[in-house]
Amino acid sequence: MGFITTAIAAYRYFSTNSIGKSTKFAQNRFRSKTKTKNSEPRKPRTRIKWTDQQKQIISAISEGNSVFITGSAGTGKTLLVNHIIKLLKKCHHRSGVFVTAPTGVAACAIGGQTLHSFAGIGPGVGDRHTLLDRVLSDKKAYNRWKKVEALVVDEISMVGAELFENLEYIAREIRGEDEVWGGIQLVVSGDFFQLPPILCKWNASGKEFAFEADCWNASFDFQYELTEVFRQSDSRFIKLLQGIRRGECEAQDIEFLEQSCLVTESESDPSVVQLYPLNKDVETVNQMRMEELAKEGTIYLAVDSGNNPWKNQLNQGIAPDEIFLCEGARVMLIKNLSTWRGLVNGATGTIIGFREPENMDVTDMCYDNLLPIVRFDSGLTMVITPAKWVVMEGDKVVAERKQIPLILSWALSIHKCQGMTLDKLQTNLSSAFGYGMVYVALSRVRSLEGLKLQGFRPSKIKAHPKVLQFYKVFVSERDTEVKNDGANKISDRSSEVAHVTDTRSNGATKYHFSLSEFLSSRQKRK
Repeated sequence: MGFITTAIAAYRYFSTNSIGKSTKFAQNRFRSKTKTKNSEPRKPRTRIKWTDQQKQIISAISEGNSVFITGSAGTGKTLLVNHIIKLLKKCHHRSGVFVTAPTGVAACAIGGQTLHSFAGIGPGVGDRHTLLDRVLSDKKAYNRWKKVEALVVDEISMVGAELFENLEYIAREIRGEDEVWGGIQLVVSGDFFQLPPILCKWNASGKEFAFEADCWNASFDFQYELTEVFRQSDSRFIKLLQGIRRGECEAQDIEFLEQSCLVTESESDPSVVQLYPLNKDVETVNQMRMEELAKEGTIYLAVDSGNNPWKNQLNQGIAPDEIFLCEGARVMLIKNLSTWRGLVNGATGTIIGFREPENMDVTDMCYDNLLPIVRFDSGLTMVITPAKWVVMEGDKVVAERKQIPLILSWALSIHKCQGMTLDKLQTNLSSAFGYGMVYVALSRVRSLEGLKLQGFRPSKIKAHPKVLQFYKVFVSERDTEVKNDGANKISDRSSEVAHVTDTRSNGATKYHFSLSEFLSSRQKRK
């Protein structure tokens, strides 16, 4: 969180021993209100109503199958993966289930560890034999590979083919099993149309994405695509996003997008979250907005525990090691606090004051022993108490961070917002680079009404040719299967899902993925 640290450093001269008259006023004024809000009766937790798609995936995993789950943004992958993690811990020994992701932000979001730290391969430099020797010389890493029964890998789009192949080789060698991945149940999730892997200079294979790995198809019994979108409800907006996802948009869609969302610099709303491709732009905007407020406030220091290398992973997560907050600061929740009240990851609001906690001491993270009061854009006012982020190794907590679950939200990087849902956002895409970046940014928002664009050019819409080809195979294989087997009816509706069957047992890969009408019709035109 480089921009957070820099912004805070500029404000160290502010007093943390006094909060100022206006803040004291806010403490008294909102003490009774916040107490009432926090004491609202808790509504009973509603059971999740899984779709047929999701039920099919849950059933396959509960039977011990290895599964790849893909789907566009907003199709419920994160919710489903979190449920699957709980399911796996019931099906296996809790200590035998390891949850991973390629980056610290993604790993902390699902309560896991980075893929590299689980594997014990350090930065992952070297050929497979070098990496295997590194694991064999690390007793803890060796033991992890021996006892793992199920391995979850989230955000697979950021994992390269070479890394995927090397880890599969390490699994077989250490476990002494000829079976793919040494018999580990593998659950992998992600969308290859989103953020791609960062390739190393020493990647000599020419293969980029995990699906290019020689062992990819053999690694899974089933491969599923979630296609029902929950984040957006407007069918035209969904169609537009699906086109952008695949790197193409029809002229009328581009015109519609520009007419609906394009704004000038003078029309910018400082209360709306601004997404930027570059961290330096995020840092500049947040620091400038804080300087404009020029108010006294307080600093919250994260309290970390655990051992390295897991403790170091906490600094890669979204919870900052320190954050300066003052009245008027725009903030965003970075953890689900109460889903039924709308206090979810991505909810935005404004700091309106501070107050002393009741039945709690936070002097270990805030010298003044004060908690921030946030008026959320939904209208709810709430005192925000510390939250915890953990790094898990199987069923063991190996590192933990306690921090106020807020970050400054005038600006945010596109990479940091992956997985979030926003009611409103403004984004300047003039410096967008790479494949999938425009899609990740635009797909965060619930509706066109909440989207404002600057610096938008259709040429920025890009999808990687290899990813397009990967998903085209599903269409081709699906059409062939339907043609050759009249009894096997597969719907072309976007709400359907089907799967790859018996990829391990017979070596024949049969794809039954449903994709959008957009891509299907484009394939036929060619």
